[in-house]
Amino acid sequence: MGAVKQAAALELLGVVEERQESAEHGWVLDLDGVPREGVLKAAASGLVELAECDERAELSARAGRPVRWAARLTGQGRDLLLYARSQPAAGPAAAGSEYRLVELMPSQMDVVRVFTGLADQLQVPPAPGLDDRVRAAVQDRVSGRWRLHLTEEQMASVAYGLWLHKMAGSAAEANRFSRDHGIAHTSGT
Repeated sequence: MGAVKQAAALELLGVVEERQESAEHGWVLDLDGVPREGVLKAAASGLVELAECDERAELSARAGRPVRWAARLTGQGRDLLLYARSQPAAGPAAAGSEYRLVELMPSQMDVVRVFTGLADQLQVPPAPGLDDRVRAAVQDRVSGRWRLHLTEEQMASVAYGLWLHKMAGSAAEANRFSRDHGIAHTSGT
């Protein structure tokens, strides 16, 4: 599914959620301004459920008119919305001049994930926003490298995490980062 189609599907689910929550009966009805085609596609994907005939009859009686269809989010639809809303903004937010493109090998990315995962326990925690940037990273299919847009402070923080890994036993990841990006952490800095 393309990014535009994904965005449209998420927007539709958001509208269904909003209308469903404001409806006293918990259903989005055919005249609530939600496109039928989108609802049918979402139902085919298991993201919304359509009311059965008996439920539509009850809704018709409440509405005082025939209800051709009614829909509401499934558990998967709610989970998808929750997950999509929890994702940090990637790419476009990195367009500012304060960000640099950083490409990490999978082993380096593994180290950075461990480092950001320990944030609450470290005396020198990761730079602000680094965890969001790590979650927003995209792996290039050709090179296999993870692509992140980081500030200088975040890059220095990555260098620190890689230095911790180096001191715990493997220097390859820190050495490669230093070679590729010109930043290395040394004790005392």
